[in-house]
Order: sequence, then structure tokens, then C-alpha cells
Amino acid sequence: MIDPRFYQLTGPLSASDIAQLVGATVSRGDPVRTVRSVAAATNAGPDDLCFLEETARDGADVSRAGLILVSPEAAAGLGPGPTLIETRRPRAAFAAISERLVSLRTLEVGQPAIHPSARIHASARLEPGAVIGAGAAIGPGVQIGANTVIGPGVQIGAQTVIGANASLRCALIGDGVRIYPGVVVGEAGFGLAPAMGGASLTPHFGRVIIQNKVSIGANSCLDRGLLEDTVIGEGTHIDNLCHIGHNCRIGARVVMAAFAGVSGSSSVGDGVQFGGRVGLKDHVTIGAGARIAAGAAVLGDVPAGETWAGYPAKPIRGWMRELAWLARAAQKRSTRTD
Repeated sequence: MIDPRFYQLTGPLSASDIAQLVGATVSRGDPVRTVRSVAAATNAGPDDLCFLEETARDGADVSRAGLILVSPEAAAGLGPGPTLIETRRPRAAFAAISERLVSLRTLEVGQPAIHPSARIHASARLEPGAVIGAGAAIGPGVQIGANTVIGPGVQIGAQTVIGANASLRCALIGDGVRIYPGVVVGEAGFGLAPAMGGASLTPHFGRVIIQNKVSIGANSCLDRGLLEDTVIGEGTHIDNLCHIGHNCRIGARVVMAAFAGVSGSSSVGDGVQFGGRVGLKDHVTIGAGARIAAGAAVLGDVPAGETWAGYPAKPIRGWMRELAWLARAAQKRSTRTD
């Protein structure tokens, strides 16, 4: 569901209008059916536009959705209910239409540094150059560093400290959070929609939720969700120069060393530990309590409690056996050559 603190609705549009705009046809349902907002297929309601590319992958119950941009292959597997617009590139069509229904709230041109509608607790401390957008809420004891920008609607809990030159938008921040200088929270993720003229960026309409007692190291980036939320669990500590992609779910008490990167829609369980420069493929699940060694490239799910290492990552004992075998093989070859 679109959060009105961060976005405003600019529709409605009818099914026939949308079909004309994307060069497609209404293949099933009512051409005058209107939609006012956008949503993920998993939670779309009767006033929402969503898209489906692959029934097998996206195949949750979409019977409540008002209108679906859908590939012909996915359309064949859908039961009765929503109005359908068939297109070979539903993601690209969604990218083209969504910004006609929803727009991002931004800082107002000419506004004072602190917008009159912002709610700032008397005990909060703002350093020179801080900018606070409309409807933002700053809790008791909060400290905001010099030249940091807090976007419209952002909520910041008690005793949170935000360093200089940070940028936060589309974000809900808990109590006792520490955000170091240069951190960027809530910008659009790296979502691309392939099209005939080349890939286009997909607009993002989700949020970032950072729970209590989280720390985010300097110059790290946390992308907001595409249509859902990016979530950082309570007590998690993220080092400098890390990246969390859109729609990721990071559990509680996770420890993530520098240069780690978590690709979009991945899930990291409670108590997971990442060494430095760990990389995760998109849509990967890391089970609770797992440990990932430095430099590992994780291309598949990791069971809870296991320790993985290597490129591509695998259980650490198997990876160490492979290294030992390679070392012995190289030594034998060197001996024969000598």
C-alpha cells in the first residue's frame, strides 16, 4: 500500500487509457475499470495496478487486484477476476504508467531549511545546514548532523543520531539508531525494465524501515523497496560502504562487515554474520545464525546455522578441501616441472 507520507496519488486512469498508453489491449474484463494506485501483485486491491511476468514466480493470489499488466504466458494461468492488459513487457509497461498514478513527495522549491509542517521535539539538536522536509517528525534527543537532508514524511525515533551529509527519504527510523556520515537511505533501487529501445529505470514506491538500535556505517546505501519495504531488523550493525538492495529483509542482530552487498529481494535471517566484501545474488535466503566468510559470493540459499565461504560460496569444509586439493595438485605439478 502506498504510504501518503512519502507519495501522492495523481490518478485515476482507466484500463482503456492505460492500454492505449502502452500500445496494448484489454484482453479480459472491463475497459472502463479505473485504478488509482499501484501495488505488488501479492497485496494488490481493487483500486490498484500491478504487473505479472511469470505466473510460476509471481503466482500468489491476485484475484483482488483491480488491473494487471500481464504477459500472455502468465495470463493463461490466471483465473477469473481482475481486468487484464496483455503485453510482452509488463514490467516496462508498469514503469511507464506508474508515475502517472503516483508521484514522490520532494522538498518544496523555496521552502525554508525546516519546513513549517515538520514536527521537531524541543530536545532535538540540528547542526548548521540541516534540511527537514514537510511532515517529517523528529523525536526527543535526536541529533542531526550538518548538511543532512531529511525528506518529506520521514519519521525519526528518540535518541537517534544521524551524521553529517546524510540523506534520508521514504524512511521510518526507530529509537536509538546510529547513522554515520554520508549514508543514503531510501533512494530508488536498481530496478530495470527491458524494452526495445533499451532498459529503463523502474520507479520505486516502497519504504525503508530501520528498527531500534541499528547502526549504519559511513557511506552505506539502503534502497527503498520497489512496491514493498526494505527492512533492517533490531540491533543489526552494518559497517561502512555496504549496500542493501530494494525489498531486502535483514533480520535482527545481523553483523555485516565493510563492502558487503545484498542484492534485491534477498532475505537475511536473525543473527547472521557477514565478513568483508560478501556479495549476495538477488532473491537469496540466508538462514538464521549462518556465517558467510569474507569475499564469498553467495549464489543460492544458505541453510540456518551453516558457515559458507568461497566463489561461488559453499559449505566451508568443502571449500577448504577443494583448496587443499588444488594446493597439492599445484605442488605435484611444480615438482615434476622442476
